Amino acid sequence: MSSLRNLATFWLNCKFICLLIVLLLLCESVVQVHANPDAKRLYDDLLSNYNRLIRPVSNNTDTVLVKLGLRLSQLIDLNLKDQILTTNVWLEHEWQDHKFKWDPSEYGGVTELYVPSEHIWLPDIVLYNNADGEYVVTTMTKAILHYTGKVVWTPPAIFKSSCEIDVRYFPFDQQTCFMKFGSWT
Repeated sequence: MSSLRNLATFWLNCKFICLLIVLLLLCESVVQVHANPDAKRLYDDLLSNYNRLIRPVSNNTDTVLVKLGLRLSQLIDLNLKDQILTTNVWLEHEWQDHKFKWDPSEYGGVTELYVPSEHIWLPDIVLYNNADGEYVVTTMTKAILHYTGKVVWTPPAIFKSSCEIDVRYFPFDQQTCFMKFGSWT
C-alpha cells in the first residue's frame, strides 16, 4: 500500500515538474520577442514632425482622394416600426500621404508600418443618413502605412441608418436600404 502511494506521489510530482518546465519554456519564448529597431526608427522618423491636424497634401488647393470600401459583418436589426437598419461593418479607407514615403532599403527592408490611427490624419467620412445622431467611428485600430505613401485604415463600426420600408407585399416584399457616406467637411 505504501509503495502504491509512493508511486502515485512520484507520478504527481513528475506531472507537476513537466508542467513547470512547459510554463518556463513558454515564459522564455515570450521574453525573447524583440521589437524591430528599424521599424522603431522609421516610426520616429515619420512621425517626429508630423501634424495629424493638417491634410496630407503638398499644395493647400489639392484635394485628398479617399477610397472607401464597406464590408458588412452583420445585419443586426431591421426595425420596421422606426424604419432603422442596424449594421456591424468594417470601413476600409485608403488614401495617399506624401509624408509617409520612404525607401525600404534605408530601414532594413521594412515596407509597411502599423501605427495607432490616432497619431495620423484621418478622413472625416460619416454616414449621412444616420438615424441615431452618432457620427463616430472607433479610432482604436491601427492604420497601415505603406512605403509608397499609401495609408489603409479599416475601423469597425455599428451604424443605425434610416431606411424607407414598404411592407405592402408582405411576406413577399423586398427591401433596399442605402447607406450614404461622405465627408463631414
